[in-house]
Amino acid sequence: MFVITQSCCSDAACVSVCPVNCIHPTPEERGFGSSDILHIDPVACIDCGACADACPVDAIFPADKLGTRDKVFLDINADYYKNNPDVTSGWSDVTYPDIPKLPAGLRVALVGTGPSGGYALRTLLDRTEADVTVIDRLPTPGGLVRAGVAPDHPGTKGVLHGFDLLYRDPRVTMATNVSVGQGPNDITPAELAEHFDAVFYAVGASESRRLGIPGEDLPGSTSATELVAWYNAVPGADVAPPIRHDDSASGRAVIVGTGNVALDVARILVSPPELLATTDIADRALHILEQQNVHEVVVLGRRDQAHAAYTSAEYRALSTIPGVEVVVHDDPEAPLPDLSGPADPSTRRIVFLFHSAPTAILGTAGVEGVDVTTGTRDHRIAADLAVRSIGYRSVPIAGLPFDHERGVFPNDDGRMLDEHGAVMPGAYVVGWAKRGPSGGIGANKLCAQNTVEDFISDAANGVLPRSAREPGDFGKLLRARTRHVIGYRGMRAIDRIERRRGQEQGRPRVKFTHIPDMVGAAGRRRK
Repeated sequence: MFVITQSCCSDAACVSVCPVNCIHPTPEERGFGSSDILHIDPVACIDCGACADACPVDAIFPADKLGTRDKVFLDINADYYKNNPDVTSGWSDVTYPDIPKLPAGLRVALVGTGPSGGYALRTLLDRTEADVTVIDRLPTPGGLVRAGVAPDHPGTKGVLHGFDLLYRDPRVTMATNVSVGQGPNDITPAELAEHFDAVFYAVGASESRRLGIPGEDLPGSTSATELVAWYNAVPGADVAPPIRHDDSASGRAVIVGTGNVALDVARILVSPPELLATTDIADRALHILEQQNVHEVVVLGRRDQAHAAYTSAEYRALSTIPGVEVVVHDDPEAPLPDLSGPADPSTRRIVFLFHSAPTAILGTAGVEGVDVTTGTRDHRIAADLAVRSIGYRSVPIAGLPFDHERGVFPNDDGRMLDEHGAVMPGAYVVGWAKRGPSGGIGANKLCAQNTVEDFISDAANGVLPRSAREPGDFGKLLRARTRHVIGYRGMRAIDRIERRRGQEQGRPRVKFTHIPDMVGAAGRRRK
């Protein structure tokens, strides 16, 4: 019997190879996209191992090979079927998709290399004969898998290996270190539409929502987006959050929000530095975190624990941090823990305060505390750092329509809409930029597949505006507009050097944090 464990990305690669349909929920079933992991039916599993071979993040193991911390997933997998008796497994017929005849010579641009972009590319290559140019503003691909997944979750980043195989396809041209917008060196959306038959925007949702309370802009008050970018070595996120180190420092941080990112930040802040030193965390962050002396993180949740946004797998991961205690306060009428003074320097802990909302961030030169309402009581938490993690929104791209209220690009099931609500032929959007910041890595797979199917339908029905440009014209535009375009060989050169630097320190990789260094490592190759 095989078992799915915590690092599951839920992209359902395992579902499609299971001969007895014993992995659920499938993309067609309720709960897919919102379930924290998929589950193998222990009764129906025939122990063939096909799922483990197909898993992109090495999350599936034989039951007798589970480590001590993963044995709990035996019950978690089995309990899913006990609690969902209507879910059935068994041999099923293979259904083959219809393959419509498409025009020859289709050329597609794909902007973004995160999970939604990767899954869109895979579907384009599998279902069409189109040539695809993949564009990213950073020299390295990966989107929020590289820039957002916590350093101590290396297994989740394994999904990028499968995408790298796609980048090698002879029909794919990589063009990283290329910005799309209206800047002097940018490629504009209008130029993309002119040079390609279709353009897919897979640009994610990287801007943090604001709290809208006094003191939110004090030094030491930041967003999870900025903090994660800093410790994940994103170029441009060089400034460390100013955490006080003087004798008056409380040694405490407050995080507003209970999503998986909030728990990632809490875990990184209180993890022993020697543990973080074995990951690919940015050197700039590791140096600061070794000195910042945060002994306690308070996580504020507006509702009760049952309605917390984190997945159970992420919550369980907190219990594996050496020397860290987890405290949960879920009764609004029970006595509150005393958080008005400094944290105990002899311990490390994460405190969850549910039924709680911040009303103000306090301080003069920097954060000194957070006023909070818990139930019907107001109280003050001494803190040196305040982090908001209450949701994300896409960043507008000049030259494209944008729904500022929802923080997404307006679309009809992936077909982009103009300012009048009309479909823009040949323009598509996938992932969080399409549907908002909901669902994990795996949810982007079905989302991308559905939008590519819409593109295939449009191409087959002759509604795409075919480009009149020659295939080589876009390359000439790139070379004229962007000084250092990085192709696949350059990306691989950066990857090799990062891995070599990591090997020298006993780490997975040591990331570059400055684009000029990345360009130099790439050898300034254009293809």
